[in-house]
Amino acid sequence: MKITAMAGGVGAAKFLSGLVQVLPPEEITVVVNTGDDFRWMGLYICPDLDTITYTLAGLDNPVTGWGVRDETYQCLDRLRALGCETWFALGDRDLATHVYRTQRIQQGDSLTEIAASLSRLNGVAARILPMTDSPVPTMVHTEDGTLAFQDYFVRRNCQPQVQGFTFEGIENASPAPGVLRVLQESDAIIVCPSNPFISIGPILAVPGIRDALRESPATILAVSPIVAGEALKGPAAVMMRQLGFEASASGVASLYRDFLDVFVLDRRDESLRESISALGLQVRSADTIMSNEASRVALANSILEMLS
Repeated sequence: MKITAMAGGVGAAKFLSGLVQVLPPEEITVVVNTGDDFRWMGLYICPDLDTITYTLAGLDNPVTGWGVRDETYQCLDRLRALGCETWFALGDRDLATHVYRTQRIQQGDSLTEIAASLSRLNGVAARILPMTDSPVPTMVHTEDGTLAFQDYFVRRNCQPQVQGFTFEGIENASPAPGVLRVLQESDAIIVCPSNPFISIGPILAVPGIRDALRESPATILAVSPIVAGEALKGPAAVMMRQLGFEASASGVASLYRDFLDVFVLDRRDESLRESISALGLQVRSADTIMSNEASRVALANSILEMLS
């Protein structure tokens, strides 16, 4: 079975780490959010691409979910001593990835080419594609004004109240090479349990991708990132409430209803089955909380059974 996953964030990385254990990774393509990308100290940083690559390579930090395990921070400590801003915590091993990527970009290579190289060099067999090769930074409109995403997310710890999002330059962007093709040719497409606004939203905003999902012959399934009204990690539920949406699995389903076939909610949210069915979607339930490797594999197996 050929599967394409749409992904961003730690929840998606956890799910994918289970999926590659129950399906040959060569049959999996991951289309990754790049709205989080930004430049820091002259380096081109791709948080979601790196989180997913590190996780599938078995290099991820199990405590934070992002960055590299057994990390050191000598470079960051020295930058701090020199008076530089160090609110974005890049470790020494992680730093090597960004130096490598920045050099390749300066040589004229595309983000797609670089992502493929980093996958190969880190031993990742699944295909990892950025959603676009164009810079389309997420801007967060808040009560304190418009903030660059990492300023809002990391520096300000998601504190300002959110009023909306835009993705700079998105109208001139195009899907990365291969993205539209895999959406057409996959047997199934999985929207990972990711924040619908800042992880999946940027992917859907790339011209042509949402239309491709509506037209795809694949079965399209989404796993809810909200359980019992709360996000297990990150600000998704808070954002939903601030933007006037119901902070629930049902609220998430409503955002994807135009292209979705199947919505998977956690067993704790069975009471929402009827409201989601009313959106015209098939509803399935599973244990979606991925607290350890066994639960990640179990969820992946449950999803594959739903798609078979």
